[in-house]
Amino acid sequence: MAREYIWEVPVRVTHWVNVITILALSITGLYIGDPFAQGADEHSMLMGKMRFIHFLCAYIFIASLIVRVYWWFVGNKYARLDQFIPVSGERWKNLIDTALFYGFMKKDLPHSPGHTGLAGLTYFFLMILFVFEIMTGFALYSQSHAGGAIWTLLGGWMLPVLGQGMIRFLHHIIMWLIIVFVIIHVYISVHNQLIEKNGLVWSIFNGYKNFQDSHHH
Repeated sequence: MAREYIWEVPVRVTHWVNVITILALSITGLYIGDPFAQGADEHSMLMGKMRFIHFLCAYIFIASLIVRVYWWFVGNKYARLDQFIPVSGERWKNLIDTALFYGFMKKDLPHSPGHTGLAGLTYFFLMILFVFEIMTGFALYSQSHAGGAIWTLLGGWMLPVLGQGMIRFLHHIIMWLIIVFVIIHVYISVHNQLIEKNGLVWSIFNGYKNFQDSHHH
């Protein structure tokens, strides 16, 4: 059994920062959209606190995303952009074989030390969703925060195009798409660890995966 170092520290740190911030953003976002709890008294500023946590986590999440995008270009071969956008024939084959496996049309999951072709492409589309979520967030943020031009640039330009109601709706829908992704992501991670017995779930904590020597390149 060979061990290989797959996920570098920035990949693991940004993953867990995303987990924590997405959880906090979802809870506070649901509250901001539809306040489900009453403040203890008029001085408790519950909505203000929820908004503060939401905005703070949003900025941390954006910083995490910037680091991860930077790591597409400077990270090891498992962190690079070509693992997310299939440019080689090998990655395309891996993507198709993985899709066939999940469609119950292929018996074995293709071997990929890092992301499978399908996972990489899915994460790339997830990143695009994240960017849309951030932009719609800034559009809503621009309505109550001074600073004009920067918020307009980051998303405020959408307000006259789509209208506040539509942006709020999109911001909410994207959140649910992200939550659905998280559920599927956790399920597939556990499922693949049980099939491949490669320490997949632990790898996001310690960076290492285990491989049978026959698979090891």
